Amino acid sequence: MKEIGVGILGFGTVGAGVAEGLLRNRRLMAERLGVDIALRRIADLDITTDRGVAVDPDVLTTDAQGVIADPNVQIVVETIGGTGIARTFVLAALNAGKAVVTANKKLLAEHGKEIFDAAAKNGVDIYFGASVGGGIPIIRSLREGLAGNDIQQIHGILNGTCNYILTRMETEGRPFGEILADAQKLGYAEADPSLDIDGFDTAHKACILSALAYGFQPSLDQVQMEGIRNLDGRDVKYAADFGCRIKLLAVVAKHGADVEVGVHPTLVPFDHMLASVNGVFNAAMVRGDMVGDTMFYGRGAGRLPTASTVVGDIGDIARNMAHGETRYARAVPTYGEGVTKLRAPGDILSRFYLRFGVADRAGAFGQIASILGRHGVSISAAAQKAADVDAGGFVPVVVLTHPAAAKAVDAALEEISKSGATGGAHVRLRML
Repeated sequence: MKEIGVGILGFGTVGAGVAEGLLRNRRLMAERLGVDIALRRIADLDITTDRGVAVDPDVLTTDAQGVIADPNVQIVVETIGGTGIARTFVLAALNAGKAVVTANKKLLAEHGKEIFDAAAKNGVDIYFGASVGGGIPIIRSLREGLAGNDIQQIHGILNGTCNYILTRMETEGRPFGEILADAQKLGYAEADPSLDIDGFDTAHKACILSALAYGFQPSLDQVQMEGIRNLDGRDVKYAADFGCRIKLLAVVAKHGADVEVGVHPTLVPFDHMLASVNGVFNAAMVRGDMVGDTMFYGRGAGRLPTASTVVGDIGDIARNMAHGETRYARAVPTYGEGVTKLRAPGDILSRFYLRFGVADRAGAFGQIASILGRHGVSISAAAQKAADVDAGGFVPVVVLTHPAAAKAVDAALEEISKSGATGGAHVRLRML
């Protein structure tokens, strides 16, 4: 039986999980794949801390370049993260003719074209199934199972930290700051949670999904991105009154020749499948022209769920090598070559949830409705929350709209803010 050697760069949470999976299931994988996958080297700056997995000390090294250069290592697994030294090592491995597996969504979102060009130039595989959704097989499904479909749209809950916070805000009625502090104590949120709660992590993943679905990957600064940092608990409660819950959604969708890529707190109806995804779980709903809606659900992070997908990628590459094949030297045939364009945020059609602090005087709401109407924004429902009058005497009023262009809604909101009919900040959330 052919033996394939693996070297892991980074022995943190995911790297240790990958090592555990390879050691635990080596025989099982050999029986299934017809190739023996051997863990040959692990590189990390810290090789003395116990990671909870029994590894031969001779496998450990602090020399990552030595792992890349080792002739007995055919597959390099990058679990370092970030875009600094991880990028250097990934490019070095590809240029050395080594296949690469990575779960690094930031690296692929910001340097994807460079990485995939290097893989294509050297004729080697690069797999990244764990970069979006951890243990959920969304990447593999887009590459393989749904390859015969014209992908119409993808909606994803792709950040467990945000989903955990939103779930508890709804079920416990507590404010964002308190739930975030709890999430940090429990290890669900980082000490600096900005990448999660401000939408950056989800945006990285949305960029990767866009590349796979449409051969078009926008740069991160082109992606319309709204996080949950400023989400008011009142809006979580009011959304429930309208039969919805708020989720942070990645949206990747095709509109003719344009592609929409964005991250938004979004009202999702209770009867929608994504509304039932709670806690730290992730999910992605993909709509294809042939298959219709498909749903992928599971743990989007964590040592073993993420390692499960990484180990699966290793197995696929090893099987390719055993048969002399290279399958994924490029992500998609037109990766980043501009065959489509990003839809302008203002041109995107959506239903909207709007909340105003309305002046307690006759005709104030009528003035608001009139301004919305002049901008082509039609109201589908409205509710006054008289019990929550603020200190300035303004009454919260929630308005749900029919589908409207975002630029029309924003223009109406600007005029409303100058009308004297409202006080305080307006809230605008998208609806699914």
